[in-house]
Amino acid sequence: MPDCPKNDQSDATERLGTPLAIGPVALRNRVFLAPMSGISDAPFRKLAYGHGAGLVVSEMIASREFCQDHAESRKRAARHDGQGPFMLQLAGREARWMGEAARIAEGNGADIIDINMGCPAKKVTSGLSGSALMRDLDHAMTLIEATVTAVNVPVTLKMRLGWDETSINAPELARRAEAAGVRMITVHGRTRAQFYDGVADWHAVAAVRAATTLPLVVNGDIADRASAQAALDASGADAVMIGRAACGRPWLAGAIAGQGAGMPAPETIGAYVLAHYDAMLDHYGAGTGVRHARKHLGWYLDAHARHVAGLATRKGAILRERDADAVKRQLAAIFAEVATETQDLAA
Repeated sequence: MPDCPKNDQSDATERLGTPLAIGPVALRNRVFLAPMSGISDAPFRKLAYGHGAGLVVSEMIASREFCQDHAESRKRAARHDGQGPFMLQLAGREARWMGEAARIAEGNGADIIDINMGCPAKKVTSGLSGSALMRDLDHAMTLIEATVTAVNVPVTLKMRLGWDETSINAPELARRAEAAGVRMITVHGRTRAQFYDGVADWHAVAAVRAATTLPLVVNGDIADRASAQAALDASGADAVMIGRAACGRPWLAGAIAGQGAGMPAPETIGAYVLAHYDAMLDHYGAGTGVRHARKHLGWYLDAHARHVAGLATRKGAILRERDADAVKRQLAAIFAEVATETQDLAA
């Protein structure tokens, strides 16, 4: 079934489907794919943009490692044809590395540099990066200023509401970031202390709207056109960013914007999944690609479990398999069953 029926929330479609600019960079619509470590790699971004997402963002890249040319950072920073304006997200805690990484990214073709001050992961915040920076706005501003002054392309900022409910300082950070030259703000409607628990507070993002004239993007718990409309209405934001809801559904952002074809039909989903798998193998190399692809395959398979008998057992075998050709044979067999079952149900 389609993720976003054409007749559902037509007002949201009209609003979300309109262009938006970040400085000189024109975006075709206002539904963006969030940066997600281990998920929004180049093959996934290319699919999402091909399905109509207005903007896709790289995985978070550690600035110091990027400057030191680490292999993983290079993979995360890879730009492929067909993924639209290239927005690369940097994280770090030292101004010198943020500025240098931004210069390298611009030199490699990045159209926009995004600064991560929202990641809640302990391994990031324990290194005083990500959302930990919201505990020290003066230090956060040194990173923002170093990044803005290092490049000519637009710099944007992604944050949370604050560290915890006693320190909701996103409005203050947004004001200061705008004064420093940031060109767009994205706010996840949770504090760092919440991680991904509870419900995103889109209404709290309205305080950021009141604090800045910049384009504002609301993020958190947006999974369909109705929630996108509700998030815009509650926050006063100009655009939405789709994160976890897009896992296994690279078509979702475009469908919400009303500019994509939506989920592939049952008779073509098998070829679609196999093409995504091959793209990951090409991007990472066979050995690493098999491992990186497992989460994506799991999501695709879960979405069709009702059409295949005993899929849980077969899924486990696929995700443990180390041979790429064996994985592809098993996937082809399973999705052939999906096509047959759905045809029988439609008859």
